[in-house]
Amino acid sequence: MEWGNYSMYADFILLGLFSNTRFPWLLFALILLVFVISISSNTIMIILIQMDSRLHTPMYYLLSQLSFMDILYISTIVPKMLVGQMMGQRAISFAGCTAQHFLYLTLAGAQFFLLGLMSYDRYVAICSPLRYPVLMSRKVCLLIVVAAWLGGSIDGFLLTPVTMQFPFCASREINHFFCEVPALLKLSCTDTSTYETAMYVCCIMMLLIPFSVISASYTSILITVYRMSGAEGRRKAVATCSSHMVVVSLFYGAAMYTYVLPHSYHTPEKDKAVSAFYTILTPLLNPLIYSLRNKDVTGALKKALGRCLSSGTVSTF
Repeated sequence: MEWGNYSMYADFILLGLFSNTRFPWLLFALILLVFVISISSNTIMIILIQMDSRLHTPMYYLLSQLSFMDILYISTIVPKMLVGQMMGQRAISFAGCTAQHFLYLTLAGAQFFLLGLMSYDRYVAICSPLRYPVLMSRKVCLLIVVAAWLGGSIDGFLLTPVTMQFPFCASREINHFFCEVPALLKLSCTDTSTYETAMYVCCIMMLLIPFSVISASYTSILITVYRMSGAEGRRKAVATCSSHMVVVSLFYGAAMYTYVLPHSYHTPEKDKAVSAFYTILTPLLNPLIYSLRNKDVTGALKKALGRCLSSGTVSTF
């Protein structure tokens, strides 16, 4: 399709994170390090949960799914950005941009729903511990994961075709480091206000539904914790929920800035900084937050390291 002198399916140019920095290769090395650590730490988290029988519980099963999503999430964006900087190739095809856009929306949406539903697990564990094995059975856990992926997929399938059907007859330069919706819509030469309003409502619902579940769950949890007589029980309840709340605050806060705040609050530099936070740093922080504040995970890690060291010692003799 042609629109004026422009082809709808022409390549885009990603201006990236490195164009306005004084030390682009230092930033490149830092992002590469974050990417490697993020992939490694999330992979280790999944392996530990699979190997250690003490971690074969609903909470850790959902955590392993979150780690899996984080691996896919950061892999959707960072490798393309790093290879483009290294090879001096900033172009991305229309098909590549569409695929990246779809995967990003699907994975982000799935994480929104999973984080919301994980609060239900904490609610049952603290408010109804005797019924926990029934209310959080393997079937329920599978339903939670399927619901999270289904919700994210619906988001991707709904928004991607509409976004990519607009005629991009302005500059093909995306002032961003990946194909994010707001940056793409700025290139359209038709009125996108109706779609932006619909997307705004959609994003509000995407945030509101999981956030309502989280708010209701943690209100009940706080009431239950307040009524607990033992200090040890209170401490354990707060510790097991605080990690989840930190992750929710980081992820939801950044998403609310990008998709809920009015345009007057946005600049390209701020948008790229916030997007870098929740697409690059959040997948790194999630396993660190859950492991450093969790004795079961740190214990499983020490046990696995002990096995590796002992097997290495035996093999030398």
